[in-house]
Amino acid sequence: MPKDMMPHFDLYQPDSLDAAVDLAARLGPDGWLLGAGQDSYDWFKNRTKRTPAVIELAGIAALKGVREHEGGLEIGALTTLTEIENDPLVQAKFQLLAQAAGRVASPQIRNAGTFGGNLCQDTRCWYYRYGVDCYRAGGNMCYADTPEGQNREHAIFGASRCVAVQPSDTANAVVALEGSMVIRSAKGERIVPASEFFVGPALNIKRMTVLEPGEILVAVRIPAKWAGATFYFEKVADRAVWDFALVSIAAAFRVDGERITESSLVCGAVECVPHRLKAVEAAIKGSPKNDETGERAGKLAVSGATPLNFNHFKIPLMENLVRRAIRGA
Repeated sequence: MPKDMMPHFDLYQPDSLDAAVDLAARLGPDGWLLGAGQDSYDWFKNRTKRTPAVIELAGIAALKGVREHEGGLEIGALTTLTEIENDPLVQAKFQLLAQAAGRVASPQIRNAGTFGGNLCQDTRCWYYRYGVDCYRAGGNMCYADTPEGQNREHAIFGASRCVAVQPSDTANAVVALEGSMVIRSAKGERIVPASEFFVGPALNIKRMTVLEPGEILVAVRIPAKWAGATFYFEKVADRAVWDFALVSIAAAFRVDGERITESSLVCGAVECVPHRLKAVEAAIKGSPKNDETGERAGKLAVSGATPLNFNHFKIPLMENLVRRAIRGA
């Protein structure tokens, strides 16, 4: 059950990226990286996870801000979600990302919550978060994937022992925009495509991203490819604020007249990673943006879905969102 007192840990507050990288390398898995702490403090207060040391990154100016980069944008990992939502460059070039950031949680959380934190947050499965010894926590079963399991919010694609979903709204937009992640460590810098940054349970059941101990996500780069495209974002949740998505869609289109020449569609809350609809993208290329195309795309999008006991509703919901995105193009 949730507690209200955090266990002891050593707190480090570096004021430069180099100092943070040195600390992360020295502490390794014992150094918990912290942005605004919206996700981390839940773990600490509930005492579900513990760490001997926290590296708070909030004082590093180099990790904040939106700047132009090779015709696209580079956004610092500590830029707040509110700043992204309201930034004129983001709104002018990549409205999809502004819309996704603006649907995260509540205004109060967006004012403090960071871009990097939203992308790297852990899954919200309540069995896992409340200390049940499930596969993801090192146990030998998935309690959500049982006849009695409460799995209304869980995956309909890509399950492998764990059926939890990726909770980030901005992750789906970044993947749809074919962004890339800038990662720093004592070994140097590496650039990882957003489509490869998030990992499913078949690859690593204990992690949501490719980040290794000692690595820091420092920025996200959005390439010029989709700048000024036609965008569509919709998130369906139980409540208009605070709640995580039941199903969402982030889509970018290039349209010539009435025909779709290129598209990028990603559904959220249906898999442990942002779910890219590549078969749909290929099928609708050159098609008119009408109800017939949307109907065909919707049915194709949910092909292969494997619902659990309590989330069959996600299939028609996802199908409808794909149809609405194509009509909205």
